[in-house]
Amino acid sequence: MFEKFAKTGKVADSNVIALNNRPLEPQPDEVAPEQTTEETQLAEWLELKSSLHDALLDRLNLSVIEKVESDVLRREVAGVVSAALAGSGKPLNGDDFNRLVGELLDEILGYGPLEPLLADPTINDILVNGYKTVYVERYGLLERVPVRFRDEKHLLRVIDKIVSKIGRRVDESQPWVDARLEDGSRVNAIIRPCAIDGPTVSIRKFSAKPLTMDKLVASGALSEQAAQFLRALVYSRLNILIAGGTGSGKTTMLNAMSSFIDPKERVVTIEDAAELQLQQEHVVRLETRLPSPSGGGGVVQRDLVRNALRMRPDRIIVGEVRGSETFDMLQAMNTGHDGSMTTVHANSARDALSRLEQMVTMTGIEFPASAIRSQVASGLQFVVHLSRQADGTRKVTSISEITGMEGQVVTMQDIFVFQKRGRSESGEVLGEFVPTGIRPRCYEQLQACGVDLDPGTFRAAGT
Repeated sequence: MFEKFAKTGKVADSNVIALNNRPLEPQPDEVAPEQTTEETQLAEWLELKSSLHDALLDRLNLSVIEKVESDVLRREVAGVVSAALAGSGKPLNGDDFNRLVGELLDEILGYGPLEPLLADPTINDILVNGYKTVYVERYGLLERVPVRFRDEKHLLRVIDKIVSKIGRRVDESQPWVDARLEDGSRVNAIIRPCAIDGPTVSIRKFSAKPLTMDKLVASGALSEQAAQFLRALVYSRLNILIAGGTGSGKTTMLNAMSSFIDPKERVVTIEDAAELQLQQEHVVRLETRLPSPSGGGGVVQRDLVRNALRMRPDRIIVGEVRGSETFDMLQAMNTGHDGSMTTVHANSARDALSRLEQMVTMTGIEFPASAIRSQVASGLQFVVHLSRQADGTRKVTSISEITGMEGQVVTMQDIFVFQKRGRSESGEVLGEFVPTGIRPRCYEQLQACGVDLDPGTFRAAGT
């Protein structure tokens, strides 16, 4: 069927992949029997695909798979599948045959059942709850999809394929892992014994073209006035904290705001799993590393923040602060690294500051609460808070300026807020993103940086 590759790795005259000479035809009991129910049909389909997949893997020269053009591989796999089905005496119709070949190629070259979901631009999140159950998020709402893995072993194989590509592992001694796909999509996987009902995978997809601020304005995430204000803050090198709950759009907002950074500046990004999509040319990306099986060699975000300070950065961007690196990030913001940005999980702008204070204590050093709050108040200038609404849309709920300290309290004032007015009959959240009427204290600083911002930007309606 297939000609062999020479030991040199060059393709033989037929330009196809090497296979052994053993027959590929599945045994009669491997071919789907007469279909009765939907569940039976699915089980038989998965069994057929699995038997063909195992046979192909046993015969393919995997070391040179990536050197073969996709149409050549498809043609040869289709020929082998056709021969196998003909030998079984139960050929498939054209649509099912093409589907089978496509799914086999997904197994060989990609991530199996996940491939169609990864290719669907309308899907933002893929949530695998065990091998039988898969949910996706479309337009902010969850829905179950008719996708499943053959068994738990199949799902574990796909997880291993994902994490091994970036040098990470997941096993009983380390049952969870953060990883990323080639396109920058973020992956979290957790397996037994921590995942009681079987392996679970969560994938946060990112589009090849990151959302711009203009697109966020068009989608109703914030107003044009607020977008221009954020542009002014970034251009003027103010330090900004982006806060919100899970899936509220923090990373999307950080990517959009980063587009306003001067391309002449040197930007260093620090992340657990690299996912930021900055559009500047001069960007240095740093990523943490898990310890080796022997327990050594681990690199945490705090190590990378400290190292970044020695790399002559104009700006430092931490994808998300979660622990003791918060202290070093605040130190950087207070020692001349203006224009830095980071994100944090928090339910409100005020809660975001409390979270920072709590994470500074994770350093193990006993700082007085007043000292920590003073660092926050002097290092940060603005908090941008986002939330996911009941209808699935993501909106900026407030842009708040940190104005200093009053006693033991960090003081803040809202410059823009989202005023919710209820929901329409179709369930859409109604409201407007409006200025509060307060002119920010940094207005003169923005002007000094050359920002031409109309004072009317901050005028409340009716005033």
